[in-house]
Amino acid sequence: MAVQQRKPVPGLLLHSDRGSQYASLEYQSLLDQHGIRCSMSRKRNCWDNAVMERFFLKLKMERVWQQDYANQGEAQRDIADYIVRFYNGIRLHSKLGYLSPAAYERKMAAIPPIPVSEMI
Repeated sequence: MAVQQRKPVPGLLLHSDRGSQYASLEYQSLLDQHGIRCSMSRKRNCWDNAVMERFFLKLKMERVWQQDYANQGEAQRDIADYIVRFYNGIRLHSKLGYLSPAAYERKMAAIPPIPVSEMI
């Protein structure tokens, strides 16, 4: 879904934990097809993935544990709504200067890039 919506340029770095779903040949092939580089946590080191662990904790606390889903489809729709509409579009984040991720991204996109020297 992210590849379809965001159309990242080749070289995007995607960080995940070492879960079997992320290490699978099928998943790694999909990343390769889109020019996405995979970065995984070190074995037995949860700190490498602390940001995502925090996100999933917030998702569970603010949404999943507050709901009683009738089925998997309802859960999927509700979680997608939480991520796309609320978490990215509305929820304020102290690390982003109390902006939502969408507002922070718009703000950063409006700032011209810093020129970099061609010298090596």
